[in-house]
Parts: sequence; C-alpha cells; structure tokens
Amino acid sequence: MNIRNSKYKNLFLVSYLDLKESIRSKWFLIYSIVFGGLIALFFIAGVTESQVMGFSGLSRLLLMYIQITIVILPIFILITTVRSISNDRDSHILEYMLSFPISLKEYYWGKLLGRFITVYLPVLFAMIIAVVYGVTKGATVPWELFFLYIGLLFAMSSSFLGISFLISSFVKSSEVALGLAFFIWIFLLSFIDIALISLMLSQRVSSELIIFISLINPMEIFRVSAISLFDPQLTVMGPVAFYILDIFSQKVFVLLSILYPTLLGLGLAFLGNRIFQKKDLV
Repeated sequence: MNIRNSKYKNLFLVSYLDLKESIRSKWFLIYSIVFGGLIALFFIAGVTESQVMGFSGLSRLLLMYIQITIVILPIFILITTVRSISNDRDSHILEYMLSFPISLKEYYWGKLLGRFITVYLPVLFAMIIAVVYGVTKGATVPWELFFLYIGLLFAMSSSFLGISFLISSFVKSSEVALGLAFFIWIFLLSFIDIALISLMLSQRVSSELIIFISLINPMEIFRVSAISLFDPQLTVMGPVAFYILDIFSQKVFVLLSILYPTLLGLGLAFLGNRIFQKKDLV
C-alpha cells in the first residue's frame, strides 16, 4: 500500500500545485463567473417559469444552458489549458519542477488532472446550483437529463482537454499555441453545420459522408445528443434525423456521444504525452 501511494504521490502533488495556481489566477474567476452568471441570468429572466415548445421549468433551463456551453466551453478550455506546458517552459518552471525527483510522465498527467478539475468543476457546480434553486422553488427535477448532461459535459471537457495538451506538448511558444487553439475552435465551430454541408454539397459528396464527417466533430455530436434528449425523434434537424435514427437508437447515440469524445480526449492526451517525453524540454 505504501509503495502504491508513493507511486502516485508526485502525480497528485503536481496536480495539487497546478490546481492552486489555477484557482489564484484571474482566468479561473472569470471562467466561474461566466457559467455561474449564465445560470443566474436564466433565473432572473424567468426561464424556469415560462414554456416554449413544450419545455418548461428546469428542463428548459438545462436546454438553454447546454446549447450555450456548446460554443463557450470548448474555447474556454482551449485558451486556458493550451499554454499550460508552454508557459512553464517559457518561465523555466518546467526545469525547476524536473529538478525534483519527478518524472516527465508524472508532471504531464499531474498537470492534465489539475486542469481537468479546474475546467470541469465550475460547469458542474453551475448545474448543481440550478437544480438546488429549482428544488427550493418547487420545480420538478429531470434527474435523467441532469445526469446525462453531466456525462456529456464530462466528455466534451475530456476531448478538448486532450486537444489542448496535445498542442501544448509540441508547441514551444505560448502565442503559437494560443493561435492554433483559436484556429481549431473556429474550424470545428464552422463545421457544425453550415460550412460543412455547403462545401460538401457543392462538390456533390454523398450525404452519408457529410453526416459522418459532421458527427466525428465532438462539438457536433455533443449538440445532436443534447437535442435528442429533449427531442428523441430529432424533428428539428429535418431529413438528417432519419439517417441518424436508422443507424442508432436514441439511447445508443447518447452513450456514443459520451464514450467517443472521452476516448478521443484520452487518445490525444496519450499522444501528447509521447511527444512531450521525446521532444527537447527547453
């Protein structure tokens, strides 16, 4: 037992130090205010007391919250984590940390674990606050939707955290890392619907290929899965729904929407770890 504890001691120590540093930074305060402020704004606007398209109470609030996080969450994760290693390299903190008996693997995964906690907890706490407030007001809590959204947010956080650490593992300059992060975000955002469909249709590409390329985008699969929880027949998506529902049932598609981005993020994180250990540290 002591051997096992000592094995992970350095990893958790790096994670703890990164967590403390992140909490003290201004970006974490802004990040928390944005998502907490969204929930507060929805309550002030009376979202839970109105009804639109059959959705009311906390169900409508969660629907609006998730639709907004599709755009906001990825860019927040990218810009706040993509420079995590490159900043340490620029400020020589990396050299200082590695002067202690800490391996590259422990440093890398410790940083990743610390950043995951800081980017995921504010989003999770915002949803918990919404549920607690709703319960105090006598609203019915859609527990199944709540837990599925927790899983979807976990998956999206994992995928973009993996992208961020992959970039940070091979880009030495913080400015280049930030620019690359913005490019990836804009690229994935533009390929949610409009750019991808217009480009593919103009080139007479099959609709099946268009939908497949669209769904490997973690932002798009998150969006479609979120819609399916409120609209199992995906009527708002038009003819595309028939193709998706012919292949997957609604439950299988939601499960895939959680597993695929999570595994994608882990795969990219492992790739980043391999690159980080093989490249020059300074």
